[in-house]
Amino acid sequence: MVRTRLYRDGNLVSEGFPIAEVSDHVTDPGNVVWFDLCAPGAADLERVGEELGLHTLAVEDVFQEHQRPKVDVYDSHLFITAYWLHLEDSRLHPVEISIFVTPNALVTVRENAHFDIDKVTARWDASGDLAKNGVSFLLHGLLDYVVDAHFDLVERFDEEVEALEDQLFEERPMTRQDARKMFTLRKNMVGLRKVATPMREVVNTLLRRDLHVVTPEMMPYYQDLYDHVLRVAEWTDNLRDLMSNLRETHMSQQGFRLNEIMKKLTSWAAIIAVPTMITGFYGQNVPYPGFGSSAGFWWSSTIIVVASGLLYLAFKKRDWL
Repeated sequence: MVRTRLYRDGNLVSEGFPIAEVSDHVTDPGNVVWFDLCAPGAADLERVGEELGLHTLAVEDVFQEHQRPKVDVYDSHLFITAYWLHLEDSRLHPVEISIFVTPNALVTVRENAHFDIDKVTARWDASGDLAKNGVSFLLHGLLDYVVDAHFDLVERFDEEVEALEDQLFEERPMTRQDARKMFTLRKNMVGLRKVATPMREVVNTLLRRDLHVVTPEMMPYYQDLYDHVLRVAEWTDNLRDLMSNLRETHMSQQGFRLNEIMKKLTSWAAIIAVPTMITGFYGQNVPYPGFGSSAGFWWSSTIIVVASGLLYLAFKKRDWL
């Protein structure tokens, strides 16, 4: 699947043209070309590399899995790796996006179709007055959509952490399902941090004036994008610390509840031990006060009830029962 666009002097003049025409369009400095590839094969990328003169190492990096978000600077272009994230069945799924940036061309290579490129083009169309900034404008719209997805996720995780905090101090103890939810949330936040934190370096590199990627008019937009990236990274770090505190508090509460249970069991065992001792003592085959009469039975029963009651009141006063 290939999507192509041609801008001239800030106006969209053509869409859906074949990749073979890209080299003809980019020769005109007034043109800006964008095209998108979804899960392309090696032959498709090689053809794109020949059309735009892309470095071989950059083309090879597209097929290298689990790349860190980064910016590689080559003589004629930049190569950017970023990740768009989405949740599916409470699991975080990253979609790798490889981006080639030349003076008047932008190439996006998506790992799969989960990344909806139509939403990116809708953003471009909604800000058409900035299209005269060329590649700088297109790249900002793409990265802004990626960072917004990170921001939405960290907001959602923050709400889930708050819900866990409230639940932690309820009378009802946390179930195994709650513990699994806490583990899944922590795992998702680690995944978000792995792709969101390096984006600071990515955007900061693009802001370098010697690269001439960001036009003066687009500079405030990229600075705002950098601010969002910083907020996501810091927010994620704070949530990770909160999750660690939640886990430690949960473990402390489990130890506290275990101590409460042990106190109750010990108290009941002490109460039961007294009648056991008395009946065991009178069970010896020797005469005792009241031996051979019903008075001995009533005396032993009275001692058992009184001693057990006194122990119960003493333990209850200490809040052991």
